[in-house]
Amino acid sequence: MPRFKRILLKLSGESLMGQQGHGIDPERLGQYAQQIKEIHDMGVEIGIVIGGGNIFRGLSGAKKGFDRVKGDQMGMMATVINSLALSSALDAEGVPNKVLTAIRMEPVGEFYTKWRAIDAMKDGKVCIFSAGTGSPYFTTDTGSSLRGIEIEADVMLKGTRVDGVYTADPEKDPTAVKFDEITYKEVLSRGLKVMDLTAICMCQDNNLPIYVFNMDKNGNLRKVIDGEPIGTLVHN
Repeated sequence: MPRFKRILLKLSGESLMGQQGHGIDPERLGQYAQQIKEIHDMGVEIGIVIGGGNIFRGLSGAKKGFDRVKGDQMGMMATVINSLALSSALDAEGVPNKVLTAIRMEPVGEFYTKWRAIDAMKDGKVCIFSAGTGSPYFTTDTGSSLRGIEIEADVMLKGTRVDGVYTADPEKDPTAVKFDEITYKEVLSRGLKVMDLTAICMCQDNNLPIYVFNMDKNGNLRKVIDGEPIGTLVHN
């Protein structure tokens, strides 16, 4: 039996770059689609939020002179591009899916509502939530927390290139120690960069656990669903 019945999977836009350093790497995209298919075939109901940092990040744009609101709107469009790419990759794997957007842009995607998303997931479709929250000043981390809470997910699975939460950045500090599990309170008191502060507080207040794991290693998503302890559980 799958460990979770309904999940919100948060994917990094930067991870889609693969080895290219920019844009979308078709090989990495295909690997993600195959991993998602694996757990979809197990009967898991899946919602997905994917970032847009491989194309444009609003905050970075603001630092270079872009108007922050317009920059964030550009970032929202970047998440739509990534969502359509993932949708296409899932189509190629034979996985039924639906792109839902936080701002109206039919026929690119359907306008998001909680009930439309839940009905689609119960129908066996993977729902890809794009355009963040639809408002500026909110990251896709916060968009993930919001969607995860709204769709009543059992857990948010945060797929990164690191295999969990550490006492420090393991890519910079070789002495960093990994947590098997950690509370939200400790994440906040230690100032650990699991997700942005707004996202963490939303998950804490609404009792949505986060499981951080390395999505870039093939088969890891299935291992998480099977209950293998390969990452870090963040909870109340």
